[in-house]
Amino acid sequence: MASTREIKRRIRSVTNIQQITKAMKMVAAARLRRAEEKALGTRPYADKIRELLQHIVANTEEGLESPLLEEREVQRTAYLVIGADKGLAGGYTSNLMKEFTGIVHDKAAETYEIVTVGRRPKTYLAHRGYELLDMYEGFSDRPTYNHARELAHRMAQRFIDGEVDEVIVVYTHFYSALRQKPTAQTVLPIARPEVDENLPADEFDYEFLPDAKEVFSVLLPQYLEVIIYNALLQAAASELGARMAAMTSATDNASDLIDDLTLHYNKARQAAITNEITEIVGGANALE
Repeated sequence: MASTREIKRRIRSVTNIQQITKAMKMVAAARLRRAEEKALGTRPYADKIRELLQHIVANTEEGLESPLLEEREVQRTAYLVIGADKGLAGGYTSNLMKEFTGIVHDKAAETYEIVTVGRRPKTYLAHRGYELLDMYEGFSDRPTYNHARELAHRMAQRFIDGEVDEVIVVYTHFYSALRQKPTAQTVLPIARPEVDENLPADEFDYEFLPDAKEVFSVLLPQYLEVIIYNALLQAAASELGARMAAMTSATDNASDLIDDLTLHYNKARQAAITNEITEIVGGANALE
């Protein structure tokens, strides 16, 4: 059995770790609330853009064309993999990488290219021999619309130039702090908006200036930016949720370990006291 001094040192060490994990849990919980609000806040904006696109399609007789709508035979795919910059988030990164590697497992290397967001997916894929086209770091848990705009422009330009025939975003969709699911979503080519007959009639008549085609060509890139921005926000909320759950589990495990160590300490202390009493009694009997 370890000495009481060693056990006390271990208890002190585990207690310090518990304080760190508890603080990280509280920080993640506070930031998760804001991240979740942001992720939900982008939906009305995306829905409104989609509604406007549908309205233009329904009320424009001539065909509406855009390079972002062009469908062609898929010979090369670009994957935008959105992960985390930091660890200590349980299985967040490993589940995302399992999803992505499962998608490209049977594909030849020359048929796809990879752009990563976050230090963890970059390290994971580079270590396993995947060739990365671009790597973005430093904003996985604090994405802004400017980050989404930069990524959307980069991926759209590759698509328009014919370097790739489709763009797929691989990220983790946020459902709750305890449930996140890795997801793959095709963002280019953008699916041509279809008029939903079940939608209620427009309350207002739209007047597009200079014309509907011009507005359509402007809204499509913005729609792409919003889709990617929402994926960034979903991934950020998922990362914080996974980290909060992992730190909660770590804090609880530390409490259990402290209880076990305290029990061992008491047993060791009791054994030491019993041994001292035995030695004193033995010495007293020897003097008689």
